[in-house]
Amino acid sequence: MTSDKNASTEPRVAVVTGASSGIGKAAAKSLASRGWRVIGLGRHPDRTAAAAKEIRAAVANAQVEMIQVDLSLVAEAARAAREIASRTQCIDVLLNNAGGVNKELVFTSEGIEATFASNHLGHFVLTTHLLPLLLAAAARSRSNSTGPSATRIISVSSTGHERSPGIDWSDVQRPRNFTTGGAYTQAKLANILFTRALAKRLAPDGIVAHAMHPGVVLDSNFVNHADDSMQRYMATLNDVAVTPDAAADTLVWLATAPEPGRTTGGYYHRRAAVPASAAAQDDAAADRLWHESEAIVDRIKG
Repeated sequence: MTSDKNASTEPRVAVVTGASSGIGKAAAKSLASRGWRVIGLGRHPDRTAAAAKEIRAAVANAQVEMIQVDLSLVAEAARAAREIASRTQCIDVLLNNAGGVNKELVFTSEGIEATFASNHLGHFVLTTHLLPLLLAAAARSRSNSTGPSATRIISVSSTGHERSPGIDWSDVQRPRNFTTGGAYTQAKLANILFTRALAKRLAPDGIVAHAMHPGVVLDSNFVNHADDSMQRYMATLNDVAVTPDAAADTLVWLATAPEPGRTTGGYYHRRAAVPASAAAQDDAAADRLWHESEAIVDRIKG
């Protein structure tokens, strides 16, 4: 497979969250096979180390390195961003893929509802901390090319976002009205709203932001953490389920193909733009979520 390199012949750099399993690992492997330098993030140390070993075994001369981090914690997300910054001066693509669901109401050690924290808040912190490296890549890209934007932030959402009527601003993390499915669908809505906010803020700098629905992926770590009712529901979807490799195809396409670099703020499935819910297209809600997220982070920092 041909390699993707910048004009200075250095490999392009991708940061992939949730790279230790499922879609994230498949995307990391695909990018490594294209000659990218991949910095993967994974929560479980053994699984993260095994993923790096698997990618190196599958891809000759793979440039892949892993950082172990629990993205449900603000302090850990900030620490991972600092470690990434110590390893590279530019990031061409950030794939915000990690996520999950909890069987019951769980709070992190920082006092944040865990589904909201792992799907949205950790990525909010990681992304905002990495913006200087993304902006550096965008500036370099603009100086070398007049074509589609090569600097991109891609977030994995889900059609589950359609089940959320919108964020209840009096209960943003849903601890008062918690249900497993409700917390998950609201977090997936937050992924798209965050993408819209990024697209609006970063378009003048030449950075593209998109969200995507990967499809139903049963062969992943995600299903293992769902409650019994969600696991039973997911089991009914076997006939439409796709492999992690198939799901990662659109993620990698969004990261590398010229076409997605010509627009920003989109929502995709199977390499095609698809409509998001009305709640997900609310720019006022996207701005408010950004400010609410900043406020939560500030409270945690004290």
